[in-house]
Amino acid sequence: MKTAIMADSSSGITQAEAKELGVFIAPVPVLINEDTFYEDLTITQPQYYEKLRSNADVSTSQPNPETVKEMWEKALTEYDAVVYVPISSGLSQTCHILAATANSDERFKGKVFVADNHRVSITQKQSVLDALKMSKEGKPAKEICDYLNETGKYSSIYIMVDTLKFLKKSGRLTPAVAAIGTLLKIKPVLQIHGGVLDQYAKVRKVSDAKSMMINAVKKDLETEFKEFTQAGKMSVCIAHTDSLQEAEKFRDEVKAAFPDVEFTVVNPLSLSVASHIGPGALAIACTIKY
Repeated sequence: MKTAIMADSSSGITQAEAKELGVFIAPVPVLINEDTFYEDLTITQPQYYEKLRSNADVSTSQPNPETVKEMWEKALTEYDAVVYVPISSGLSQTCHILAATANSDERFKGKVFVADNHRVSITQKQSVLDALKMSKEGKPAKEICDYLNETGKYSSIYIMVDTLKFLKKSGRLTPAVAAIGTLLKIKPVLQIHGGVLDQYAKVRKVSDAKSMMINAVKKDLETEFKEFTQAGKMSVCIAHTDSLQEAEKFRDEVKAAFPDVEFTVVNPLSLSVASHIGPGALAIACTIKY
């Protein structure tokens, strides 16, 4: 069976990278002053951050289901089946909407499998790479989807946010809490575990945030993911929003902290994620690998 692997751009996989890998990426709309843009197609990361810093009104929307269905149809002219890996259902309704479509539309029933593996960004990207590897091994689409669903929970992300402004705009913080946090120069550390965004801790210095995130990942690897860590199946990676220099410095700290765990990538976060946390964010993640 020849299976196509598809995801949305919240995975951080660019259109150019998707072409190189041989996967398909559905663009997540980014709304700027009520105009709609698509990452890598109608707006670049530098252009986006320029608008973000100029106080433009920025938000996101779900991928257009019709656009995704058109991509499924096109893929099915070349492949026997499609495995679609959307952003976590804990962060968007996209997964449920498209899963219902795949199960009810006769064009896609038994051919398109929508995975709900509770991931976003760099951990979602790893899911795509795992699915691609399984596809190249000739694994059936349902088996690939089942694997992603079963292993999705074996990942975690910790994010240091540079500003509370965008969390306030997205409704993650009340205006009062955001105002106090800004006044006290607090840098919240957030976590995404099981596909849901929660506050993890509050710090005032970048160095403290880095140490806290490294220790949090270390705890996950030594406790919840211990079995997979000992088997050499876990990896660590870094992501950022328009903060490459800081991310590359952090990489050295992370590699030193986890000498026996594979380090994979330093990636920019997608614009759909950056819209909620703003520039200057730094993240570390650990995730299982197929």
